[in-house]
Amino acid sequence: MNFATRKLIFALLIVFLYPLSLFARPYFLVLSKDDLLNTPNSPDDSTQNDSPEWDEFGDSGSPQSEEELDPGSWRPIFEPDPFRPDLANNPDERYYSTVTKLIKSVSSGDTTLMDDAVSEIEESASRGLPHARSVLGFLYATGQMRKQNKAKAFTYHYFASEGGNMQSKMALAYTYSRQDMFDKAVKLYSELAEAAVNSFLISKDSPVIEPVRIHNGAEENKEALRKSRGEEDEDFQILEYQAQKGNSAAMYKIGLFYYFGLRGLRRDHAKALSWFLKALEKGEPRAMELLGEIYARGAGVERNYTKALEWLTLAAKQELYSAYNGMGYLYVKGYGVEKKNLTKAKEYFEKAADNEDAGGHYNLGVMYLKGIGVTRDVKLACQYFIVAANAGQPKAFYQLGKMFHTGVGLKKNLPRATVLYKLVAERGPWNSLSRWALESYLKGDMGKAFFLYSRMAELGYEVAQSNAAWILDKYGERSMCIGESGFCTDAERHQRAHSLWWQASEQGNEHAALLIGDAYYYGQGTERDYDRAAEAYKHARSQSNAQAMFNLGYMHEHGQGLPLDLHLAKRYYDQALEIDQAAKLPVTLALTSLWIRKNYADGFLVHVIDSLPEVYPKVEEWVDNVLLEEGNATILTLFVCLLTVLYLRERQRRHAVAAPGGMAVPHHPNEHVAPAPV
Repeated sequence: MNFATRKLIFALLIVFLYPLSLFARPYFLVLSKDDLLNTPNSPDDSTQNDSPEWDEFGDSGSPQSEEELDPGSWRPIFEPDPFRPDLANNPDERYYSTVTKLIKSVSSGDTTLMDDAVSEIEESASRGLPHARSVLGFLYATGQMRKQNKAKAFTYHYFASEGGNMQSKMALAYTYSRQDMFDKAVKLYSELAEAAVNSFLISKDSPVIEPVRIHNGAEENKEALRKSRGEEDEDFQILEYQAQKGNSAAMYKIGLFYYFGLRGLRRDHAKALSWFLKALEKGEPRAMELLGEIYARGAGVERNYTKALEWLTLAAKQELYSAYNGMGYLYVKGYGVEKKNLTKAKEYFEKAADNEDAGGHYNLGVMYLKGIGVTRDVKLACQYFIVAANAGQPKAFYQLGKMFHTGVGLKKNLPRATVLYKLVAERGPWNSLSRWALESYLKGDMGKAFFLYSRMAELGYEVAQSNAAWILDKYGERSMCIGESGFCTDAERHQRAHSLWWQASEQGNEHAALLIGDAYYYGQGTERDYDRAAEAYKHARSQSNAQAMFNLGYMHEHGQGLPLDLHLAKRYYDQALEIDQAAKLPVTLALTSLWIRKNYADGFLVHVIDSLPEVYPKVEEWVDNVLLEEGNATILTLFVCLLTVLYLRERQRRHAVAAPGGMAVPHHPNEHVAPAPV
């Protein structure tokens, strides 16, 4: 229910749309004293000491590859490795060829091809292939070429999960959490979060995630999309030109883009290393720290801890304090140094933490949690983890999730543990779906983008739920939405978008909550239900959304889904204006309406005001579909011009005819006549 469709269109002045927030609010963790345990630290606590001394760095056993951490991933399709065998020699060759066919079908809109692909997936699933079962679960959950069946979807995901498919584990964990079955959700999310952390440890890529919301609520997020076009972005091309001309800061920045895979660029360690070295030659000290990390990780070069320590030491001398965190890591492991030195490691972690480095806080937390080189202090560890978590360190969320899960240091709280584990799990290897979906969207392949975002949405990603719903609403038939027996009908699209917006609203997306309220208020894609509309608007209001407050005021003013209460209506209108001054016009009109309603309850103006919400959508639709059509707009312009000419001629004629009988009145010889312009 937006401002444009309210009776605040009083006097036909409704051309206002309240701007919505661009991104969902970041997660910020605050703990109270009630969350902390007052039990003394126990060095024999088996819950925390059943792992290797410093399991944080993942040296126990052989590290798992990304293929092992995310079996059945579609990476071989979207990011084929030139140094590995092609899909024809892959043991899951038939599975990948079928998924490739499935993806081609949603790009082209070939429902026959998709039906063939789904049949092949069903055949593979019947033979027990977990990855095929996972895809089939997704298709049944969304109702693509098969009748939507949540029970079948759950069953397929369950057995796929038992067979090791991590994406089905994500889907199940999200399903359990939505049903408040936290005992089951936390178990799955803990496994997924651990796999995600392991991917941070063994991957040569740092755990950087750059989710992109393709819309800002009211319109396409053009600025964010422009910045996601990689080498095609004009800003990147300017930056590259500056770098080629010898600008060291530009060289360093391009190195960062390639190293972390930012701004729509694919990670390229060779290019990153090259740019960092060039930047260093031009005197850019920040490149030293990244070179140290590159050699420590073995990212694009042979791993060399000695060189890593040299570069990090040089960076630290340049007061790049986060380099101390890397040096602490080397000393706690004994890599690139004469011997392990926990005292020195703690000293370096403290230097990093003292200068607000999240990694330093996190590693100190691990030392105190495990009692490594220090007296074990779980409370102090918890404090370090909170600081690191609120600075965006995903591994700190993981440690706090474990503490809530196991009841060590913090009171056992499964719902909180579930939320924290989920934040980490969403940074796992399966997050690559987001990058492939965005690339498809930027290329104009809405079918593939919608399909990939829908897959992510089922795994519980709020941004994907919001993006998939946006594509359905914005692009309609171009979304290539596939239903039970072919392309989605309008009703199926509305219903699917409604479901996606609802899931996004549950996870804090205030724009989604507003759209859900609108859907229930107007009966779009669902039955009209004022009570549910009010519930959705209250959810958006809880996030300090001005438009939601305005809508609640309107519903109180008219007694729709909420008690008729003009005083509460005024309070909500006033709150909307307090939050955003841009709402001044509609709030002023709404307050004027309240005054009229209060003083002239049965007057004609009240009936006019009450009729506007029903009239305006029809007028708006007529303007969009008739007047704003290119040809009609031209004809309308000419017609308006013709009317203007006829009106002016008629006006001139009437001014000329003033005497009885229609005789023209001549100018009197002495009458003042304005001189002709020179």
